[in-house]
Amino acid sequence: MAMTAAQLLVECLAAQQCDRVFTVPGESFLPVLDALRDSETIQTVTCRHEGGAAFMACADGAMNLSGSGRPGVCFVTRGPGAANASIGVHVAFQDSQPMILFVGDVGRPMRDREGFQEVDFPAFFAPLAKWAARIEEAARIPEYVARAYAVAISGRPGPVVLALPEDMLHESGLDVAPRPFVHRPAQAPCPDAIMAMMALLADAAAPLAVVGGAGWGAKAHEYFARFAERIGLPVATAFRRQDAISPASPVYAGNLGYGPDPKLAERVRRADLILAVGARLGEATTDGYTLITPDHRGQTLIHVHPDPNELNRVYRTDLAICADVGEFSECAALWDEGEIIPFDAGAEAHREWREWSTPGDTGHALDLAACLAAAREVLPADAIVCNGAGNFSGWWHRYWPYAGYPSQLAPTAGAMGYGVPAAVAAALRFPDRCVLAVAGDGDFLMTAQELATAAQYHCNLLVIVIDNGAYGTIRMHQERAYPGRVSATDLRNPDFVTYAVSFGAWAKRVATTDAFREALEQAVERRGIRLIHCMVDIEQLSAAGATVSALRGR
Repeated sequence: MAMTAAQLLVECLAAQQCDRVFTVPGESFLPVLDALRDSETIQTVTCRHEGGAAFMACADGAMNLSGSGRPGVCFVTRGPGAANASIGVHVAFQDSQPMILFVGDVGRPMRDREGFQEVDFPAFFAPLAKWAARIEEAARIPEYVARAYAVAISGRPGPVVLALPEDMLHESGLDVAPRPFVHRPAQAPCPDAIMAMMALLADAAAPLAVVGGAGWGAKAHEYFARFAERIGLPVATAFRRQDAISPASPVYAGNLGYGPDPKLAERVRRADLILAVGARLGEATTDGYTLITPDHRGQTLIHVHPDPNELNRVYRTDLAICADVGEFSECAALWDEGEIIPFDAGAEAHREWREWSTPGDTGHALDLAACLAAAREVLPADAIVCNGAGNFSGWWHRYWPYAGYPSQLAPTAGAMGYGVPAAVAAALRFPDRCVLAVAGDGDFLMTAQELATAAQYHCNLLVIVIDNGAYGTIRMHQERAYPGRVSATDLRNPDFVTYAVSFGAWAKRVATTDAFREALEQAVERRGIRLIHCMVDIEQLSAAGATVSALRGR
């Protein structure tokens, strides 16, 4: 049946099993919006800012890796809309998450005249995306959409950007069919490589695994834990990949990143073999490439990654295995040659992590460690915890169990404002699970307007705002470099409770640990949007124990 280009585009998305798109509408792609209105399988979610919409699509792609594996999809308009959305594209790239951004573009006859909001989008997004292109011919829409899905989900997953010339979308009379469903390549590991890996592990005295990252999904979550538990291999998760295996696993050793357990950091340094699966071993995970150095002298590095371009890119690799991490994990779990004598280190590392992750009370009126102890008692352990950037997240990274999968949505790229949009996407994707957005006061106001999106689509989510009246992470670095010389990091905030209530939310302000527990207990008995505004002393700078007084030398 003949159709318009916009209708063909929507049909192509449906053929790829896209069931939801996030958008801020623009006149440059009105035909697509009209075609989406008629779709029986694709929900259109209207957002309040393109940055929020792109964060939602990125988070949706991350969650889909546990199931369908489909990219999150976002539509924005040209110029300012695309620029606003670029933050989500950057996060998807650095986080290795599948996402497709469609950008309404100027008409083809208008190009190169600096028309209204004109930008060369393939050039603009080239450094931020796996592939950025413009669809010039309507008849090639099926080709471009299928390729976009293939690029986004294959190898190291990531974002794709496609520009849609406005006049092209109006073309009609097209008699072209969508391409078939695109599957992620299986990429099974080479048996010889698995055999070599097992031999290296058998010879190791103090091995350690670092897991989570590109293509990690439910299959890797299950099978890698089986493999590691069978041989007693300690498993650390890469930065903000704490749900890669269950922290209840008897070999879970904790998470790497900012402020890790000092005992875990020392265990990494002492390891004679590092098995990195899915992880890029980036700056945050390796503490600036110092915890595991690119040449890792005295250590053997086995690096398993689905993208050959990542292997030997930064790190000298002793054994490189290019494979899908789920396929690799299953193969490792089922490999049973009996050559590895189980290690005691896994259980020992797990005991150390349990000690490190047990909350105490440091004596503050609203003590964040004690609040996490309350949260562990009140909230389900498999709650999906979403956060952006800031020291506030450190308490959750240290003390929260991240028991389910997926249960952590947090940008390894360190983008502020990710938490609330990610929570909206999570509440839509998993309406029966507890969804929690944790945000600092500065972080929250980056995308707080997406509470309107949550209200419009009847999302069930809880927001906890940690308010210390400052950009706390920057304040910590400032106090280290220039003690006592506070500049540009103090914040004057609105009444967050009144703000939340304006969206129809239940909200409460708390200033003590006991009041936090009481508010949390009240919040879990309700549905819809709930917000707890936590007034925190700026003295509590980090979960690792940094305080303003200590940094000033008092």
